[in-house]
Amino acid sequence: MQPIPELLFATHNLHKLREVTYILNGRAIVKSLAEHNITIDIPEDGDTLEANARQKAWFIYNLTGLDCFADDTGLEVDALGGRPGVYSARYAGEGCSFADNIKKLLTELQGVSDRRAQFRTVVALILGGKEYVFEGKVRGHLLELEAGEKGFGYDPLFVPEGYNLTFAQMDEALKNAISHRGEAFQKMANFLEFYRQID
Repeated sequence: MQPIPELLFATHNLHKLREVTYILNGRAIVKSLAEHNITIDIPEDGDTLEANARQKAWFIYNLTGLDCFADDTGLEVDALGGRPGVYSARYAGEGCSFADNIKKLLTELQGVSDRRAQFRTVVALILGGKEYVFEGKVRGHLLELEAGEKGFGYDPLFVPEGYNLTFAQMDEALKNAISHRGEAFQKMANFLEFYRQID
């Protein structure tokens, strides 16, 4: 069996780093960009989540030559035709905050009764110079007011199907067990287990 892989996570988002390290649970040694003194902005100008995830992963791989992975996540709202989608992190404009994004989204949904939405995550893994892609999604609905103080991004608005708590109200273990990011990275974790056993 091959050793546990060491992977560089192509993100500056410390919330994501914490979540993903928790989800992978020892199936990979996750290294942050800060540990490699990488502070450069990573381009993500694709028009899909998959394009962005692949772009970020290959950028860091070409920069460092190290096995790495990147993800991109979007909130897709039915009544908004799938927006904000790939623009979720910068929905209110470049340099905006989570609060700015939530404010814009709630403004657009004022008076809208259809609150159905889904979170979707795409992960691109570069391992041994080859690319592997994994996806996860979770359906749910959006509240009219924020609830909860955990998580990040749109978590205080999103209630997954089958639950009456927002992601921001859930403990970390529950959220990671059912979330879009949890599903995508669990698929990657399962792949890494399989990968280690083939030689």
